[in-house]
Amino acid sequence: MAVPTPHGLPNRPDTPPVPPDLAQLLRAQLAAVADQVEEEVRREVPEYARPADGAYGRNLRAGVVQALTLFVDHIADPKDDGGAIATTYYELGRGEALEGRSLDALQSALRVGGLHAWRLMGRTAEELGLDSTVVAALGELAFRTVHEVAQAAAAGYAEAQLRSSDELERRRKRLLDLLLEDGPVALEAVQDLAHSARWAVPRTVAVVALAAAPDRQEEDRPLAAAGALVDMESRPPRMLVPDPDGSGRFGRAFTLALRGRPAAVGPTVAVTDAAQSLRLATRALGLMGRGILPRQGVVRCADHLSTLLLYGDEPLLERLRERVLAPLDTVSAGQRDRLAETLLAWLLSGSNVPDVAVRLHIHPQTVRYRLRQLEKLFGDALHDPETRLDLILALRAESLRTPQN
Repeated sequence: MAVPTPHGLPNRPDTPPVPPDLAQLLRAQLAAVADQVEEEVRREVPEYARPADGAYGRNLRAGVVQALTLFVDHIADPKDDGGAIATTYYELGRGEALEGRSLDALQSALRVGGLHAWRLMGRTAEELGLDSTVVAALGELAFRTVHEVAQAAAAGYAEAQLRSSDELERRRKRLLDLLLEDGPVALEAVQDLAHSARWAVPRTVAVVALAAAPDRQEEDRPLAAAGALVDMESRPPRMLVPDPDGSGRFGRAFTLALRGRPAAVGPTVAVTDAAQSLRLATRALGLMGRGILPRQGVVRCADHLSTLLLYGDEPLLERLRERVLAPLDTVSAGQRDRLAETLLAWLLSGSNVPDVAVRLHIHPQTVRYRLRQLEKLFGDALHDPETRLDLILALRAESLRTPQN
């Protein structure tokens, strides 16, 4: 495991050398100094005021001894980089992160312990009558030692946090894949994977399909923080929203993240039926791209179920359209559009001519004239219930082909 080389301090202080013989004298006092430093840390840092036989106690003792040893080793051999001891503190930092604790307690212990150790060892140096420049060099060595072990602990802490975050992200990606895969999804499997991914299983979910935007890499963060499972690498990008009908916190994060990006929200379903929500959201997003549904903003599938049903089998829809609208193929293109619009309005308004006129903003007499033309084209089929239903479906699909803004 690589431990970063400390930076911010020179590898060897640019001060007069410390007599190497001092190292032997200080090493002889190391155990006694370690006892006093350990006692001071326990008194000043609440997290370490615990039984000595616990994890904190064992780590404290080992850390104190290692740091003091590194300080003495620097005196004995200024070229010694203290790699093994730095690794010890690197592991201590990793351990704090893996246990879900803050690094503050360990860093406080280093500051308190380093200051107290320097007081004790500095006093010994003064009692020996060492030159003030040598005492100053010892002070720089002490500062260098604290800096090195603190930096090693911080690096270990950061590395563990990164790995923990990456692993959590991988687990959530596997959970999302499980929820969105085709076929039955067992709730027990979802609950097991959700537990390891630290994701609370909701009662209902909705899947959102997003228009691709490769230049945006950070937008999923507020969504993930709101509890969504996000996969911006899929095509189309997608997210699974927990309890979408009652999640005000998600709504705010959703608005913040999209920033005008087109999106389709699938219907709300049970968590094990998320794949159904994804299928409809993906279909809606495709229809948005073609202008059949609004191209911009957020389209909610629940508001467009009939359109999604119509376009669920487009080859079949096309055959229906060709068959029931064949009579309109005998007139000019311009006349065809006017007659198709009038026929759909007439069918939807219950054959009420005044209502059709209001809907189309034309005179009632114009409506009657067009209806006479339609009677000639379609005959008695206009009054057959099954044919009327087929006509409504075919005409509605045709009207949706005009791109919407």
